[in-house]
Amino acid sequence: MSAVDRLPTVTLAELNAEAELLTRVDRKYVVPAGDLDALVTGIVGLRVLEIDGRRASRYESTYLDTVDLDSWTASAHRRRRRWKVRTRVYADTGERWLEVKTRGTRGSTVKERLAHDGVEVSDGADAWVRDRLGAAHVHGVDPTGLVATLHTSYLRTTLLLPGGAGRATIDRDLRWTSAHGTAEVGDVLVVETKAASAGPGPLDRRLWELGHRPTRISKYGTGLALLTPDLQTNRWHRVTSRHLAEHLTVRTGAAA
Repeated sequence: MSAVDRLPTVTLAELNAEAELLTRVDRKYVVPAGDLDALVTGIVGLRVLEIDGRRASRYESTYLDTVDLDSWTASAHRRRRRWKVRTRVYADTGERWLEVKTRGTRGSTVKERLAHDGVEVSDGADAWVRDRLGAAHVHGVDPTGLVATLHTSYLRTTLLLPGGAGRATIDRDLRWTSAHGTAEVGDVLVVETKAASAGPGPLDRRLWELGHRPTRISKYGTGLALLTPDLQTNRWHRVTSRHLAEHLTVRTGAAA
């Protein structure tokens, strides 16, 4: 039995009531899978999300971008008006959402979502996407012209941190698929802490104790860079060459 299996549980309703955090400050870490037990041990009050007896759920996301990859480029070059549009499927339940992520004040992340079927932005949803981007001062993006550029899949465990410190996610079995091929990474966890303020929480401090520091990683940015040979060297080169390289399998050619 792993340390995650021994944690007390929290329901989805309780988690959202205490730490939904659609506007939040994120820190991301790339951690060897073997450190998981040490990571979650010794934090008093830590709880794990459990749904229908499952403590991990399969997530699938399809990222939508312009044909010129304006969303990817804004992130790669750290532009102030960064944005992402994606569709997300909770594979275990079939629940589907259309999500818009933008940058808020002081570097915070703002995520907004709309119940949505399908992969592309459908009629009726385009006005909502345009409105959410406009509210973040992102202009000139036609939601009806967005195309699917990358599909991601991973297994996620969600933690509720004690003392109102927020929540955290632990993702493993990452897989990316694009028109250029597939990439997957094994024996590596992507840990993300999400809090209402910039101060470190108990899981951040535990990660630091174990020798891990925040790492610049984006599932969309990293995955597209791995599978698109003509993209220039970018801000995720370090994470792909140092943190992921030994555990990566990349297959180029027709998407698997």
